[in-house]
Amino acid sequence: MAGTAATTDNIKYLWNPESVKDCAESVGIPTLSDEALRNLTQDVEYRIGQVIIEALRFMRAAGRTTLSVQDVNAAMRVLDVEPLYGYESTRPLRFGEASLGPGQPIFYVEDEEVDFEKLINAPLPKIPRDATLTAHWLGIEGVQPAIPQNPIQSDSRSNELLPKGAGANPALAALAGNDAVAHRPAVKHVISKEMALYFDKIQAAILDDTPDEEVDRLRQAALASVRDDPGIHQLVPYFINFVSDQVTHHLDDVFVLRRMMDLTAALIANTTLFLDPYASPLSAPVLTCLLSRRLGSEDGPEAMKEQYQLREFSASLVGELARRYSASNPLLRPKLTRTCLKHFLDQSKPAPVIYGAICGLAAAGGPEAVRLIALKTIKSVSDAVLQPLYNKSESRLDFEMLAGGIVSAILLISKDSLPLATSSAANGAVSEAERAELIEFLGEIIGRRVAELENPQLVRKILEVRLTAD
Repeated sequence: MAGTAATTDNIKYLWNPESVKDCAESVGIPTLSDEALRNLTQDVEYRIGQVIIEALRFMRAAGRTTLSVQDVNAAMRVLDVEPLYGYESTRPLRFGEASLGPGQPIFYVEDEEVDFEKLINAPLPKIPRDATLTAHWLGIEGVQPAIPQNPIQSDSRSNELLPKGAGANPALAALAGNDAVAHRPAVKHVISKEMALYFDKIQAAILDDTPDEEVDRLRQAALASVRDDPGIHQLVPYFINFVSDQVTHHLDDVFVLRRMMDLTAALIANTTLFLDPYASPLSAPVLTCLLSRRLGSEDGPEAMKEQYQLREFSASLVGELARRYSASNPLLRPKLTRTCLKHFLDQSKPAPVIYGAICGLAAAGGPEAVRLIALKTIKSVSDAVLQPLYNKSESRLDFEMLAGGIVSAILLISKDSLPLATSSAANGAVSEAERAELIEFLGEIIGRRVAELENPQLVRKILEVRLTAD
């Protein structure tokens, strides 16, 4: 036992027991037994080693080779010990060593030396503003007071450049009868005098309605120039705005509407122009000429034929727009098809509008749209629209044009690449049973006209659609 006690007394501690005794005296314990001092020293040594091991783990996890204060604080948090405050540093601390006597070194954090002259001559930091709350009037009896908190006059002047009132929208102004609505654009686009002169000459040549062969030749030359000239990029928005304004203001003039569609076709045909951003605004006047309730102001047979020709030409432009610009504008084709379908299903619309709708639907959607959408609704349109027109002798032209337009759209199905369900069904003539089913599916008028075409492949494709619909 004596040998064991002597061995215990000769243990060399890594932590100085005298520092433990100093800490005990600082908290009011002047006398501390040797056994308590020994046990406390061993426990402090163990705890410090535990903190250092955890801190080294954080250091290695961060990929560093220098232990930082943050590593020690993170280790103390993991061990559920309150971290040390006031020692956060982004740089490694520099420790100095001082000695109070033999065997009693004291380590301390060295202060950074600062040049007193540089510190005095350095500029003072800006004093932060105090948080204040104030109240002010936005307006007094409708008048905005000129105070710093309210917008300055230059901001209000820039807002005056924007169009206001009933004439802000050219389409609404045209419907209200205000043809000469003046507004200033927010941004002024400057073009050369040559371009402005060219634009004026094109407008004058296209809108000249003098019945003269020379005038017609000049008009065709102007359209050919727009169709082939590669240097009119700057005039594209001017042409589109010109077409939109003319169509909006002259719905009672078929001549102007036809010339605007000719100009639109010339712009589309010019392969050097980049019209992808203008596909939607360019399709708006085309849809107006296609689906407007009334075009022109005359009611004679020749005038009606011109209106139907205008709608047919507009339908071809709708199809061209859908084909050319659907890649860059994926929503363009569905929007055009949906608009035409909406007018085709509205049985309260007059026959010319329904004719334009079915032509536009076939042109924009193609055979697929006719096969999947239009075929299932043709019977209701035939019974509600075509049959009353057939019974009126004065509506014979409307009846023939609408029936012909629907049959022309149905004929597109024969160009569909979708094969028949059975290859043998494509051979032979149309049987009486198939003729009866066709009339029942498409209606009396359209069914008989399609059957008279004697196209068995077309008939059987239509009947396959009927089976899928059922």
